[in-house]
Amino acid sequence: MQGVFLDTDTLNPDEMDFSALEALMPWTFHPLTRPQDRLARLDGAQVVITNKVVLDAATLRACPSLKLICICATGTNNVDLDAARELGITVCNVSGYARASVAQHTLTMMLSLATRWHLYDRDVKAGAWSRAEQFCLLNHPIMELAGKTLGLIGHGDLGREVARLAEALGMQVLVAESFQRHGGQSGRVALAELLPQADVLSLHCPLTAQTDKLVNASFLAQMKPGALLINTARGGLIDEPALADALRSGHLGGAGLDVLSSEPPPADHPLLAEDIPNLIITPHNAWGTRECRQRLLDGVVENIRQWQAGSAINVVN
Repeated sequence: MQGVFLDTDTLNPDEMDFSALEALMPWTFHPLTRPQDRLARLDGAQVVITNKVVLDAATLRACPSLKLICICATGTNNVDLDAARELGITVCNVSGYARASVAQHTLTMMLSLATRWHLYDRDVKAGAWSRAEQFCLLNHPIMELAGKTLGLIGHGDLGREVARLAEALGMQVLVAESFQRHGGQSGRVALAELLPQADVLSLHCPLTAQTDKLVNASFLAQMKPGALLINTARGGLIDEPALADALRSGHLGGAGLDVLSSEPPPADHPLLAEDIPNLIITPHNAWGTRECRQRLLDGVVENIRQWQAGSAINVVN
């Protein structure tokens, strides 16, 4: 049995304990893998671990020895699940590992946008406070989250933890109906009902054909004026030029994004323009605490162990 890990640098491995993984089988570790290098690196491997390296149908069909794909993440959009099923390749992901880290990051973004602390910090460092005629600066609007409504799209492990933390701040939580079910869903509200009510909207759903560019111009127009939008899920959920327009027009009060549709983004990405107000972008590191990354790696190890024992878990295809 031979294993290959295609992109270990995505975990910042110098901070990690790989000993449990290394004990399972011989491994070849690659810091990063370019598309043109995939086939050579997969040659002869029965088990592959990938975080973000794309394994499309053509690649899978060219790797007859491959038996198990471990996605070192929860999202599965970088692997062709249909092709893997057709070829008899088991695909497993890891869920639950990022609950504390991503929820913490989500709340940080909500609080940052509500208090405008990032703008006040900028002003203070630029000398605005030193030049002020009174003891404080109040040149950016500040919002209390207590008493406000948080809308959630996606109510899995991450969405539920964000809801718990938001309720601790005194927020009311509304959960949108699932895209994967039909008809009335107990305790959930239709998206058309949620959008005009939410003071803050947070995305925690997967990127699928159904949710691709879910947050488009029409969606944004239905949101409550002045509302905040948070996305720690997948960048492809948002029509990014439409979001830029909604922020520039003032219809939205702010947005906090940990993900973009292209990562790393090109320098001319529409959301990297300097004239977009109250926009915070972090570099897809909501999951980046050391504790979170170790839980993720430990989850991959457990997936491989269970598969070796003939009782695969976390199978997504």
